[in-house]
Amino acid sequence: MLEISGVRAGYGAINVLWDVSLEARRGEVTVIVGPNGAGKTTLLRAIMGLLPLQRGQVVFDGQPLKALATWSLPERGVVMVPEGRLIFRDMSIEENLMMGAFPKTKRAAAKTQLEEVFALFPLLKERRHLPAGTLSGGQAQMLALGRGLMSSPQLMLIDEPSLGLAPVIVQEVFEILGRLKAEGRTIVLVEQNTNMALRLADQVYLMQGGKVTLSKRAHEVNVNALHDMYFSR
Repeated sequence: MLEISGVRAGYGAINVLWDVSLEARRGEVTVIVGPNGAGKTTLLRAIMGLLPLQRGQVVFDGQPLKALATWSLPERGVVMVPEGRLIFRDMSIEENLMMGAFPKTKRAAAKTQLEEVFALFPLLKERRHLPAGTLSGGQAQMLALGRGLMSSPQLMLIDEPSLGLAPVIVQEVFEILGRLKAEGRTIVLVEQNTNMALRLADQVYLMQGGKVTLSKRAHEVNVNALHDMYFSR
């Protein structure tokens, strides 16, 4: 479904990604792990067109994404749940969710999709009229995931959903991700909690220094060996 070939990208004169290639198959969870500064978030931003490609290409369902504006991607079925949640704190929870259905082609089904999100996150329904800023970190992550689901995406890019959350909340977030996987959703997940991520993954990539240094099916990955590579032991 998603094919990334020889991608180079960065910030101004600073290049971060060096000829990165990977694939995300339909209906699978593709996990990207690696230390801070490895280029994981930069890769997701490059996929979404938030950063220009200096070289290489990103192809979704056979169509190159390079020429498409970032705001047009949700209409084509690609959404990103960003690191740090980035919710609109002064807007209500329901208004935050409705922002996820902003593309014109998604608006007709917004109410139906909203009820599906509320079924997945009952707490958000209970507090739908409250400001999003009243939510805890874990609840805000659920809101960010729900907002991403509002456009009924074919591909979800999820960046560090466990960041800054208590272990019990991390477990709850990964249970939700497991339910999304069971529904057959295609997910590219960037995550530093390798143990939790590997339990969910179908395909695993390790990034270091802006390059892919390991690519394996999840069942072939030895966790100890992965950690040795991860920490350059």
